[in-house]
Amino acid sequence: MKYLVCYSGGHSSALVAIEAVRKHGKENVILLNHNISEEIEHKDIKRFKQEVADYLGVAITYANMENWENITPIDISLKIKGFQFAVGNALCTYNLKTKPFYKYLEENCQNKGEYTILYGFDEEEGHRIYRRRTSLRSMGYKTEFPLAEWKRTIHATEEIGIDRPITYKVYKHANCVGCLKAGRQHWYVVYCLRRDIFDKAMKAEKEIGYSVIKGIYLKELIPVYEDIISKGICPNDKENSQIFWARVNNTIPEQINFMPCDCAID
Repeated sequence: MKYLVCYSGGHSSALVAIEAVRKHGKENVILLNHNISEEIEHKDIKRFKQEVADYLGVAITYANMENWENITPIDISLKIKGFQFAVGNALCTYNLKTKPFYKYLEENCQNKGEYTILYGFDEEEGHRIYRRRTSLRSMGYKTEFPLAEWKRTIHATEEIGIDRPITYKVYKHANCVGCLKAGRQHWYVVYCLRRDIFDKAMKAEKEIGYSVIKGIYLKELIPVYEDIISKGICPNDKENSQIFWARVNNTIPEQINFMPCDCAID
């Protein structure tokens, strides 16, 4: 049996990789990654996934979209003239990750019974586990979710001396900067820290004729974001959204002695 880790470069997938090697041996583990342009995948995520792979002694296997180095989710959206499928899934995710993933399975895993696909969903993500397991089972593949189903031997990569990506200081995930599945809070962070991506997305909305965030265009959010900045609210996508917006709504600018936030990343 080969254990194929969906190795995104995020902390959870790294923990899955470690658990898989400890349980089944490095010779039976495949770390499958989809490389993303450095324009929207922070260089420290690339550092992190390589350090974990080196620690495990397992080379990263890449299943990449053609010309991935020069393509961002916004570029894909402009080409396809849309941001989302009707069911709400991002077109960029399908083209950058899902489509290359299925192509890899088709070309390399024909003996489906010999492969178990591992994901980094935890026990609180039962709905995601159910959907993914059902989908891949219909294709003939077995799935396991080590963070939810296995006896854990590690809970943080810092336990083996590897710092998680610096992006976790601001974001709660290792997704692309300017995630087309994200909401107003994420795009506030993008507005503050990556204005180039914000402006590019705003221009794409105008050209495509649809908004990234359902119900409102990014251009309309600029006054809202400027007001939040005036209140000294640190750009932060980790905080629970209800708590974040409650802080925004209950903060009076005149009461703030604004200082630059130390969580802003390069």
